[in-house]
Amino acid sequence: MLRCLELAAKGIGYVAPNPMVGAVVVHQDQIIGEGYHRKYGSAHAEPEAIASVRDKSLLKDSTLYVNLEPCSHFGQTPPCAQLIIDQKIPRVFVGGLDPYPEVCGRGISLLQAAGIEVTTGLLQPECEALNKRFLTFHRHHRPYIFLKWAQSADGFIDSNRTSGDIRPPVQFSGKMSRIAVHKMRAEESAILVGTRTALLDNPSLTVRYWKGGKHPWRILLDKDLRVPEDYHLLDGKTATLVFTHREKQSTPFIRYYRLNFEKDILPQMMSALYELKIQSLIVEGGTYLLNSFLSADLWDEMIVETSCIRLEDGWKAPELTIFPDTFHVFDGKSTVSSYANRKIPKIL
Repeated sequence: MLRCLELAAKGIGYVAPNPMVGAVVVHQDQIIGEGYHRKYGSAHAEPEAIASVRDKSLLKDSTLYVNLEPCSHFGQTPPCAQLIIDQKIPRVFVGGLDPYPEVCGRGISLLQAAGIEVTTGLLQPECEALNKRFLTFHRHHRPYIFLKWAQSADGFIDSNRTSGDIRPPVQFSGKMSRIAVHKMRAEESAILVGTRTALLDNPSLTVRYWKGGKHPWRILLDKDLRVPEDYHLLDGKTATLVFTHREKQSTPFIRYYRLNFEKDILPQMMSALYELKIQSLIVEGGTYLLNSFLSADLWDEMIVETSCIRLEDGWKAPELTIFPDTFHVFDGKSTVSSYANRKIPKIL
């Protein structure tokens, strides 16, 4: 099962909205076949593993290991549970059940009805941790949410810049941490910023320092559509979603989604992202936007980079009263701390 997880992790950033799945075929304590789901729309892990077995006659006396319940419905590909039955594999170990309504226990039932011995729950915590995005999305009808920011050693997220200020943003990150940021973008579905960040920084929010990565959905919260159309976020080079309260015609690459700003906008945003099948979200906005997610306890992980630079004054970073789970140093100039929300994620 550990090998299943190792294989499955190779699909990060490529398989969403599907889960990351790996499969291993074992005969007499020897691995004779393995595979993983490589990208959305391609073959699932189980057929990949079965196809890699050279001597198919061994399958009728083999055991299949898979970190997530085999699917039982026709989607982009045929049902994996039926393939396992057709190949007469007698034993299957499953890490965890699939919460997707069209599967959710049906794959297990289909295998058992065919006389296959099924064992579930093997390394279940590790299997669920790998597919935290997929599971959160289906259990709570919202993306898995990362809050991310960089700050000075004295706790400021930016200098006192205002509209029309030509000063560039303070560069807290070094070369290696910038690479790590772009790797993260390539692995997640979307990234969100607010109006102030967009106006002052004119960010692209694309993947440039990580080879082979896909661009995430760029999401802009811009109530009054103040961001000029010649800014990077509206260049149409990759999929972009703009949350606003104004009417605006969408284009092939820019979708405008109207919110009711007289009500709490966070549940409305989560509902929209769920409809778009966006399974993970990086919130990389300013202090106000980050604090709104913190106040609502609407987050799963936080990544905070603290630079050795001191600003003495500026926009205060969110103040945290919890201790990080992990931390490490980048470039000898900044410390990156990670936090996990131990509470049950809020259901909106």
